Amino acid sequence: MKFPCMKDMQPAIKEQPEIQMNEQAANLLQLILAKIHCKNEIVAVSGFRTQEEQEKIWNDTLAKSGLDFTKKYVAVPRHSEHQTGLAIDLAENKEQIDYICPHFPYTGICGEFRATAPRFGFVERYVSGKEQITGIGAEPWHFRYVGYPHSVIMAEKDMALEEYICFLKETTDLRHPYIYNSSKADKIEISYVFLDGGHSIKLDVSEMSPYMISGTNEGGAILSRWREYYAS
Repeated sequence: MKFPCMKDMQPAIKEQPEIQMNEQAANLLQLILAKIHCKNEIVAVSGFRTQEEQEKIWNDTLAKSGLDFTKKYVAVPRHSEHQTGLAIDLAENKEQIDYICPHFPYTGICGEFRATAPRFGFVERYVSGKEQITGIGAEPWHFRYVGYPHSVIMAEKDMALEEYICFLKETTDLRHPYIYNSSKADKIEISYVFLDGGHSIKLDVSEMSPYMISGTNEGGAILSRWREYYAS
């Protein structure tokens, strides 16, 4: 997997220019904070990390807290979502912040953020009860940009990202998409596309409907197409 570099990033929160994210994800993160009228009650703890930074966090945590703790809360270098620029760790703004396991409660403005996030493409990535699926301990502070409407569908179906990709892979194809009704005049068709041996596949998008293609990093892609319709 090819990771982005720092020049492709921008500040996740304008007041913390040192913490960077993918540009689209950062813009939407700031929209969530504006939507919930957040002043400075929520702060960013960690965003995009280079390979060297991830290795240092892994090694420092290993030396300080041991292997079991490190494997539970720190991704192996080259396997961290932070290296994609799409993940952000957040914390309730307190005088003392734990930078490995920051406090981000399910109440107050942090709870408002969590409830609002899916409408802007973000999901709480590692929730309690999904550890055997994700391979990571519960991290209430870690949010991942997956894009709309995938974030809303995952929240509604209580699915981790691994479960969502598996669901699409097993139940959809280009002829039988999953239909998400986003409004009375709009629907989104979502299909999993298998890529055979890394070869490209030509898709017919001649109808000029808006579409988005997202890689899965496991030999496939997810095609989302916006269609107009009118519900009775």
